[in-house]
Amino acid sequence: MRIAMLTDSYYPTRDGVVTSITTIRKSLEDLGHEVWVVAPDPGEDDRVKDDHVLWLRSVSFKMYKGYFIPVLPSADYSRMHGLDLDVIHVHGVATMAVRGLVLAHYLKIPVVMTFHTMVDDVVQQYSPINLPEEKLRGMVWLYLKNAMKRMDAVIAPTEAIGKELTGHSRKIRLLRIIPTGVNTSVFRPGLDGGSFTEKYGLDDSRKVLFVGRISFEKEIDMAIRAMRNVEGASLIIAGAGPQKEELEGLVGELGMENKVKFLGFVPDADLPYAYAAADAAVSCSRFETQGLSVLEAMASGLPCACRNARAFTSIIRDGENGFLFDGEEECAAAIEKALNASDEVRKASLETARDCSAEVSVEKTVDLYKEVIAAKKKRLEGKGCSV
Repeated sequence: MRIAMLTDSYYPTRDGVVTSITTIRKSLEDLGHEVWVVAPDPGEDDRVKDDHVLWLRSVSFKMYKGYFIPVLPSADYSRMHGLDLDVIHVHGVATMAVRGLVLAHYLKIPVVMTFHTMVDDVVQQYSPINLPEEKLRGMVWLYLKNAMKRMDAVIAPTEAIGKELTGHSRKIRLLRIIPTGVNTSVFRPGLDGGSFTEKYGLDDSRKVLFVGRISFEKEIDMAIRAMRNVEGASLIIAGAGPQKEELEGLVGELGMENKVKFLGFVPDADLPYAYAAADAAVSCSRFETQGLSVLEAMASGLPCACRNARAFTSIIRDGENGFLFDGEEECAAAIEKALNASDEVRKASLETARDCSAEVSVEKTVDLYKEVIAAKKKRLEGKGCSV
C-alpha cells in the first residue's frame, strides 16, 4: 500500500505524536508498504533530510513554542495526486484534519484519523481567541464532531478514549481501538543503565523517571511535590518544553535541588538506557490519550505510578501491573509502591507492554486500511463513480 500520513507536528518538534508516527511508519515500511509524511515546514535549517517527507508552508505557533501551523487553503492536490495513494492517515485534529478530508475527497480515497490529543483540555491555555473556557470547549467539540463523522475511520489509542469520543459523538462511521505500538526490541529489560547514570551525572539514590514534554498539561509539579514524601529517592525529568523554567523555580522554592534533576532533551539512542537506569516511572497527567512513555517504561521492566485518569485507566490495573493515584498524597504512596513492586507486578507490567507492541499495532492498522479501502470503493461504485 501507499500511505500518506498528515501530521500537525513533526521533527524538530518532539512529542508523543511524532514518536507515534515514527514508530508506525517504520513498522509499515518493514512490511513493504510505502509511507510519506506530510508535515509543517519548520524552515530550511530545521528540516530532517528525508525524501519521503513533504513539507507544507507554515507559520510558527506563537502560543506554543516549537510548533508550526500549516497554511491553508492550499490542499497540495497536484503533488499528492502524483503519489498514487491508497489511503490518507491523519495524525492531528487541526489544519491537517481539514486538509486530509479535502484531499481524500478529490483523490477518491479513504481517510483515517488517529485521535492523539484531547485539545479541549488545553484550548484555554493555547487559544489565540480570548473567550470563556466553556465556550471554547464547546467550539472545539463542535468542530471535532464534524471532522470525525466525515472520516472513514477514527482510531482511538485506548478503550477509555474511545468511550470518551463516542460520548461526544454517535456519528463516527467506524471507531477502532489500536494502541500506538511500542518498540519492544528497543525498550526491553536487561539493559545496563550504568553508562547513562555516569553520562548524566546521576547519584546512586533510587530513581523515579518522568519522560515527556515539560508542559503544564503533564502536571509534573504534582510529582515534584509528592517526592518530598518519598525517602531515599530522586525524580529524574527527561524532556524539554515551555514549563521547564517554571518547574525549576518550584524546585528551588521547595529546596529540592538534591531530589529533582532536569536532564533536558534525551536523544533517542539514550532513552532506553534512561529507563534502564531508573527504578520506577511516574506520570501525573490527566491529559494522555495513551501515555506512550509509560508503555516504554513498562516494556523496559519498570513499575509505573500513574494518574487515575483517561488512558491510564485502560493500561494500568491498580496493584496488578502498576499503581494508580488521584491526588498528591496518593501520588507519593503510589511511587513508593512502584519502587517496591513485586516480581509479579513487574511481570504483568511487561506483558501489558508486549500486548501493545509495534508488531501488534501495525497488523491492526493494516487490517483497518484494507477495510476502509474496500468500503470506500464499494460506496463509490454505488454512486456510479470511477475509482
